[in-house]
Amino acid sequence: MIKYLLLGLFLFIPDAFAEQGLPALTLNENPDGSKDYTISLQVLGIMTLLSFIPAMLIMMTSFTRIVIVLGILRQAIGLQQAPSNQVIIGISLFMTFFIMAPVFDEINVTAVQPYIQEELTATQAFDKAQLPLRAFMLSQTRVKDIATFAEIAGYETLNGPEDVPMSVLIPAFITSELKTAFQMGFMIFIPFLILDLVVASVLMAMGMMMLSPMMVSLPFKLMLFVLVDGWNLTMGTLATSFGVGT
Repeated sequence: MIKYLLLGLFLFIPDAFAEQGLPALTLNENPDGSKDYTISLQVLGIMTLLSFIPAMLIMMTSFTRIVIVLGILRQAIGLQQAPSNQVIIGISLFMTFFIMAPVFDEINVTAVQPYIQEELTATQAFDKAQLPLRAFMLSQTRVKDIATFAEIAGYETLNGPEDVPMSVLIPAFITSELKTAFQMGFMIFIPFLILDLVVASVLMAMGMMMLSPMMVSLPFKLMLFVLVDGWNLTMGTLATSFGVGT
């Protein structure tokens, strides 16, 4: 019975909409000849875009580099659950807001506020909102990565950064961020690895082969990290790696 009811809805609803008309499907002609969608379709588009905001926040901002570096730092120290995943994600999120604040402010001034005041159409506001984010991504993306994805996408010649499409820039930016994050993680890992090797050598020389070197070295790694003010150094290095404060 439910199957037949659904079939009837699919058959009769389009006819009813055709008779009454759907104002959401109409287009407005602008004086310059361009077309703009009605308010109801704009709201539908915005609600659809909201589902992509988490992916955009992770993959188009500084979030990826920060969360990977903090995760590697936790592994280097030898702690499994301290700080917890929630703490690492929270730190990464607020560090992202701090680093991306100039970009978000520029998007608000050049695109969001003019659109709210009806000085720009939705299409114009979207185009202007891309520019600050695009400039940030280009400043953090390696030319080699852009060239690789441009070649895969079939773009043989790109005259300059302004010609790089977002479909090429986004995966190139993600690839560059992953490489940078692992490079920073490697540099963080080295001092703790050396300390582990020293502790393991000392224990072996003392004949304490049954004692876990990780258990002995953990307090020393924590003490070393605190004495050098490791959190300040890590957060400061992450911020300056994006050009903040320089």
